[in-house]
Amino acid sequence: MGLEEKLPSGVLLASVEKLANWARRSSLWPATFGLACCAIEMMTTGAPRYDLSRFGMEVFRASPRQADLMIVAGRVSQKMAPVLRQIYDQMAEPKWVLAMGVCASSGGMFNNYAIVQGVDHIVPVDMYLPGCPPRPEMLIDAILKIHEKIKHEPLGPARARLKAERGEELALPPSSLRYARKKDRKEREAAIPPNEREGKRRSTIPLELLEQ
Repeated sequence: MGLEEKLPSGVLLASVEKLANWARRSSLWPATFGLACCAIEMMTTGAPRYDLSRFGMEVFRASPRQADLMIVAGRVSQKMAPVLRQIYDQMAEPKWVLAMGVCASSGGMFNNYAIVQGVDHIVPVDMYLPGCPPRPEMLIDAILKIHEKIKHEPLGPARARLKAERGEELALPPSSLRYARKKDRKEREAAIPPNEREGKRRSTIPLELLEQ
């Protein structure tokens, strides 16, 4: 039973946006960025028992220029923060960030001057994964949720504005906010629900800096 048997007359119709998002979510390449004990669980997720290659993610890239998903696995120190930001800036667009574990998400037990209290102070985060450390099954679940976000992500600022007008999106992903024109940004930020606008959804880095 191949795909060709499911299609009428061998014809498949789709929009460019759906095809592009399908290709993006089906071939995410994570950046190699393990910082602490959560990195062990991330390595286990890529091992044969859990097998991330089922989702087209078996290649953890050593070069940020070949990666589009940053899994921040572990606590981020103040000394490491500029390095993390530099690697993020070097990654290919569009790109996504997953904060793995409570330390990356909120600083965890390290409530002191040496640890960044949440990686969203440095880069915009698309998905927060709780746990200390989270199990490989939890990481796979978070990755699948990122896949679902990518599936519905608008292709460029014009499509994002059109979807917002139609009410198709309740929450715009940080990447589409990053691509917004200045005159559209306030309108699209207003489309984010109040509970997420007040939360830790967006980066504290100014949008003007993200666009540079």
